[in-house]
Amino acid sequence: MYTIAKRFAFSASHVIGGLPAEHPCSRLHGHNYEVEIVLQSAELDPVGFVRDYRELSELKALIDNTLDHRHLNEVLGHDRTTSEVIAKWIYDWCCERWPEVAAVRISETPKTWAEYRP
Repeated sequence: MYTIAKRFAFSASHVIGGLPAEHPCSRLHGHNYEVEIVLQSAELDPVGFVRDYRELSELKALIDNTLDHRHLNEVLGHDRTTSEVIAKWIYDWCCERWPEVAAVRISETPKTWAEYRP
């Protein structure tokens, strides 16, 4: 199995609903997120790629135009804006374009990440 990955970054704010008032994530806050998309294939295309990295510029455009410097509650339309939910949202968008997508990982900090993988 061949595996490739590419990282992207964005900054955004959010509030996570359903938490106790004293929980810091129940208040408006933001992160400098990092997104990693992982693609896998048992076979390479005729050029020798799993997927040409340049094709992933569509994901960069989505991130830049839809997520970067936005309030994620408004983008997603609800208050379940955890990294886990964001990873699945991005994964679903990517799968419509690239069948090789194996996982999407989201980091809020250098020490934490959440991943969606079917």
